[in-house]
Amino acid sequence: FISPADFTQRAGIAALDETHPEIEAMVRTYAERRSFLLDALPRIGLEVGYRPRGAFYIFLDVSRFTRDCYAFAFDMLEKARVAVTPGVDFGKFGECQIRISYANSLQYLRKGVDRMADYLSKLQS
Repeated sequence: FISPADFTQRAGIAALDETHPEIEAMVRTYAERRSFLLDALPRIGLEVGYRPRGAFYIFLDVSRFTRDCYAFAFDMLEKARVAVTPGVDFGKFGECQIRISYANSLQYLRKGVDRMADYLSKLQS
């Protein structure tokens, strides 16, 4: 076999050529979530390193709070009940960063930001 079956090729063409309202709605939903976080996170002291355009993750600089993003991520999970990924998991350029996902509802993202704000305010006091 040297190529995909005919029906698979036709499915691919349909997926790429047709307008799908549900996909457009999801793109708008993710854009709304991204916009919310890009506005809210700097207000609570988390610097956004790169403004994502296609993914649903944001890297945040936490160097003003810690040099150990791994310990920071686990401490935030334990104390604020917010799960983030240590940036160091993505290589040396991720040191002093955390990664968050916005693949959840806006309601839960708001709750997460509130919990992170409380957590960070306790670190600074």
